[in-house]
Amino acid sequence: MSKPSRVNRFVRDTAEMRRLPLIGSVLAGCLLLVVSPLAAQAGPRAREVKTLTFNLHHGAGVDGVLDLERVATAIEASGASVVGLQEVDKFWSERSGWVDQPAWLAARLKMQYVFAANLDLDPLEPGQPRRQYGTLVLSKYPIVDSRHTLLPKHPDSEQRGLLEAVVDVDGTPLRFADTHLTTINDGERQEQVNAVLALLQEPAAPTVLVGDMNAIPTSTEIKTITAQLTDTWPKVGFGLGLTSPVPIALRRIDYLFYSAGLRPTAASVPVTLAADHYPVAATFDLVAE
Repeated sequence: MSKPSRVNRFVRDTAEMRRLPLIGSVLAGCLLLVVSPLAAQAGPRAREVKTLTFNLHHGAGVDGVLDLERVATAIEASGASVVGLQEVDKFWSERSGWVDQPAWLAARLKMQYVFAANLDLDPLEPGQPRRQYGTLVLSKYPIVDSRHTLLPKHPDSEQRGLLEAVVDVDGTPLRFADTHLTTINDGERQEQVNAVLALLQEPAAPTVLVGDMNAIPTSTEIKTITAQLTDTWPKVGFGLGLTSPVPIALRRIDYLFYSAGLRPTAASVPVTLAADHYPVAATFDLVAE
């Protein structure tokens, strides 16, 4: 079977699964941006995939300065080929200069991208772009499919979501999922975790789940995740892996989890003042069949 056929088969199977109703309180979201189609690639299949998760606080650093170039530099320095970002603005407000941050970062880093808004508001004036805030996946590999699903939400809480992107790593599909769970209520966060895991169960494919989980490793929420996926940091990270707050981090709440078909080889917490969290980087061997 050719390499593109394996990726196309996964995309086809995923589409079939999406025709089935989701269970419980998982709410179907809308994909807000479709990226370019699969490009044929030659040569041997890639084995090593470098990844990063980063809550970028809409580009405002610990010094209060809005500086997307500083964020881009931190991502670039990590060498990551697939990146999950949280707290990303798209024409949101004056706090981020009304900038389309997903498009800006993708152009600056020369990466493909897909953005999903968890908050989606009317413009302040007719004819202006909608004001959006959510999660972003950047990739040096082709993004061949994606979906965004809104997660369970309690009254007076902020809407959260799960953005999934299928990345073609030299003919092998990698599902890269990005989320940002609630800070408000442990019960709500547990419901969101349950919904995320239900979404990632089928169809089977090597999967990386990243994001700001707003929960420490000993919490029920994280233990629920690690019953299905493996936490990368205890496997290959050194030290405590603390990520928040900056500059003196006291908690590990930003994670990369992985499934079968992936083998972690390194993890680190790069030091940067570009946001109020430190990013987490991890390198995986993608074990293609």
